[in-house]
Amino acid sequence: MSAVLAVRQHIKAQQTPLAKLAWRGVQAVRGARVPMVRPLHAALYALHTGLRDTLSQVARALYWTPLLLSRCETPAPGLRLEGGMPFIAGPLRLRLGRDVRLSAAATLSARPSSRPRPMLEVGDNVDIGWQTTIAVGTRVVLGNNVRLAGRNFLAGYPGHPLDPVARAAGLPCQDAQCGDIVLEDDVWLGTGVTVLAGVRIGHGTVVGAGSVVTKDLPPMVLAGGNPCRVLRALAG
Repeated sequence: MSAVLAVRQHIKAQQTPLAKLAWRGVQAVRGARVPMVRPLHAALYALHTGLRDTLSQVARALYWTPLLLSRCETPAPGLRLEGGMPFIAGPLRLRLGRDVRLSAAATLSARPSSRPRPMLEVGDNVDIGWQTTIAVGTRVVLGNNVRLAGRNFLAGYPGHPLDPVARAAGLPCQDAQCGDIVLEDDVWLGTGVTVLAGVRIGHGTVVGAGSVVTKDLPPMVLAGGNPCRVLRALAG
């Protein structure tokens, strides 16, 4: 492997005529492509995307949705999985309302040592976006019409204890580190928002992108920052 790496570095350095020739050959191969014939390749593109979308819809209806519903305690009418099935870890109890839209890139996890089993309750007409993680320590509640943008993190449990000896020994986090998270109706979290355990966000409140919510927020406000704070009231 070291000999191969040495040859690659020699070619990239282009310190000899042969190395320069080899480098031009590498660049030509990297940039090679067949000529584009617009009518032909536009038709191929339409065929490709049509087949992809059709197969995705068939897989969603016949495979991914029934699999996820087998984990739910509710019928979840109108459930729409975007791109497949999300990753689910731990002994999670799952209740989904009507018309929930859930990204396949989302992660739903439950603290294994919690008693009773952690519960995720999702209301009607809720969006759970791309790369969002909901870590349920005790209970997480999403009210009706809640919108979770991409890369949200609802951190109902940390996963590790604060004591370094216990952490090194692989022991679970303590009960005191866990807590409920409640997002009331019509809450909207922008991209990259983190919500810590024990937090309740009042109905209609909007949290700006990248915020870290460490304390309760009242209803109908715009909030943002790290730590998150109320910026102004929203018109009711």
